[in-house]
Amino acid sequence: MTGSCTLDDAELRRLLAEDCLYGDLTTTSLGIGSFAGRLSFRARDDMVVAGIEEAERMFLAGATARQQTASGDKTVAGTTLLTAEGSAAALHRTYKVAQTFTEIWSGIATAARSIAERASAADPAAKVACTRKNVPGTKAMAVKAIRAGGAIMHRLGLSETSLVFAEHRAFLDEDWVVTAQRLRDEAPEKKLVVEVTDMNQAMQAAAAGFDVIQAERFSPDMIAKLSAKLARVRPRTLIAATAGINPDNVASYIAAGADIVVTSWPHTARPCDVKVDLARA
Repeated sequence: MTGSCTLDDAELRRLLAEDCLYGDLTTTSLGIGSFAGRLSFRARDDMVVAGIEEAERMFLAGATARQQTASGDKTVAGTTLLTAEGSAAALHRTYKVAQTFTEIWSGIATAARSIAERASAADPAAKVACTRKNVPGTKAMAVKAIRAGGAIMHRLGLSETSLVFAEHRAFLDEDWVVTAQRLRDEAPEKKLVVEVTDMNQAMQAAAAGFDVIQAERFSPDMIAKLSAKLARVRPRTLIAATAGINPDNVASYIAAGADIVVTSWPHTARPCDVKVDLARA
């Protein structure tokens, strides 16, 4: 799945048009546009690749590109990611957008892999789930990069899951049991998730029948206490720890008893560095 192309040709053309709407002034002024050229993308550092399929297909006219890696590949510094041949005009029109595109999404994939690997080292069954707090308008590629890094999506959008926040409960005047039953009646095939901010809320939600307790800003010690309590009264309830989770503390949350760690951390990852070599053929 991570190796498939997510954006269609129209979307790729739109990205290119943002950078070259009225032509490439420098290449045209120098009169080199018809010259044959070749280029390569290489990783400057170790990285997890994402978006290389889209980068390849950005070379839509006047050049032919071939990806040498696929989204999800973990590569070392110096690895050739993509090669292309074509006119200087086509190569110059495309390479910077394709380079930046690969750097940004590979940065997110690399970050996702770093936290997923630390979670897996603590417990192979644990899952890292990334939130939908991606840059607006970039969800398709954000999801692809997160999956390329080995994490999963917490939720893709409001239509997908039944997740009750305090902002929902502010409009309700009813017992937790009533809320849980209403949700289950409306969408019986969905697991019920609720976010809580203290131990009392967590135990009330579990007793009401919620399937997943999303513990907001619980410390690892609090997660451990919640896990012990749930093991005695409702052992099948899952614990999702969220807020402030990163590679430095994820193992502590897993060891404390979190089944899932929910994080937005990869979405703001620093881009990777891709070196472009462009020469006359």
